[in-house]
Amino acid sequence: MAATARTPHATGFPAEGRCSYYVEKKKRFCRMVVAAGKRFCGEHAGAAEEENARKRILCPLDPKHTVYEDQLAKHLKKCNSREKPKPDFFIQDINAGLKDETEIPEQLVPISSLSEDQLGNLIKKLRKASEGLNSTLKDHIMSHPALHDALNDPKNGDSATKHLKQQVDGKHRKKNSVFERLQIDIQHLCLNKIPVLREGKLPVVGIGKHLCGVATDLALRCLVETYAASFEESNEEPLAKRIKNDKTEKEINTLTKEGNEKNVPEKWTPVAGIVIALCCHHRCDWRHYVGKEYFRALGLGAVEFHYFQRMSSWATCGMRKTSFEVSSVTTKTKDNPNDDSEEHDDGGYRITDDNSESLPGLLTVEEKKKIGHLCKLLIDQGRIQYLQQKGFNPTLQYYTDPLVSLENVLLTALPIHSSPETTA
Repeated sequence: MAATARTPHATGFPAEGRCSYYVEKKKRFCRMVVAAGKRFCGEHAGAAEEENARKRILCPLDPKHTVYEDQLAKHLKKCNSREKPKPDFFIQDINAGLKDETEIPEQLVPISSLSEDQLGNLIKKLRKASEGLNSTLKDHIMSHPALHDALNDPKNGDSATKHLKQQVDGKHRKKNSVFERLQIDIQHLCLNKIPVLREGKLPVVGIGKHLCGVATDLALRCLVETYAASFEESNEEPLAKRIKNDKTEKEINTLTKEGNEKNVPEKWTPVAGIVIALCCHHRCDWRHYVGKEYFRALGLGAVEFHYFQRMSSWATCGMRKTSFEVSSVTTKTKDNPNDDSEEHDDGGYRITDDNSESLPGLLTVEEKKKIGHLCKLLIDQGRIQYLQQKGFNPTLQYYTDPLVSLENVLLTALPIHSSPETTA
């Protein structure tokens, strides 16, 4: 029987073609690839005998990497951390909302440091503000036909099925489709300055998957204030009501001849629709929140909003795993390295920063869960009212099973003039 070949680490030598520098902290050799004829990678070249005379220093733009001191000037011109020219569609804080310094407290104590009376008063305010809100949302669970075969494949286990349900088709195989990726914070994004939208004055549909907390508010303001308002101010008519090719033109003509004019868009709108999967309400921020008017009308302000957004994480505190479930999930993860759970779901079970032990004898886990859902609902209701005031017909609904994602609420909105006569 042949002896098992020993690995490079077992023999105390670096892998072939890899850096010979031993990383003491990690108890292993550096795994970076080296240039032909070299023993060390660029980061550890200072350890090479033939290059000891050259000194490496920390990059002043990003101390996470080093550079030869005698090549610093050249490096600063091409370093990925250098400040790059801002594009035309970058406008500082255009979607941030107005900042009222007087409303934002300098320092607020954590929820766990509140007295029972203080917490009790907050909960009373929450329940009073939530009176009359519809907390029973409709289920509208759908999946793309392209996923049907994979979802029904008996070879796929629970983890693979969950992963498929969480995915969005990003391949976009249509030949006449044009895609452009913008690397920019939504807070500074001015849509009407993007060339393809500006030149064609095209309508947009805003789609967001897990726009965590404040990002949802920034996205809503980006769409309905920054983009839509720019057309209202200029009173411009679009050059194209939508992207049309020969096929769609023929389809529209056919519909018209058949007497189906109601299926043809009559009035153009800058924002044709909004679809956002909501999540991470505990990451919301009062300054950027679009529902301030709604909160103020209820007698609430920045302080209450701060605690409600923190308490929203309680919505999942009842989903804690037993020791058996934790062991089972750990085993599945090891067996299936391709399991790609959402980074803020912890495999489907949220771990909150305010655990149930922080409020001894005051609230049960189930009570905390209900309060957390009320907080989420109240914050979302502010967004609903904001969209209504901006001329949209918004709806909240469940778009997937909570076993797939605990953050399973979808916010959709259509312009009022294009919405169905009856909405869910």
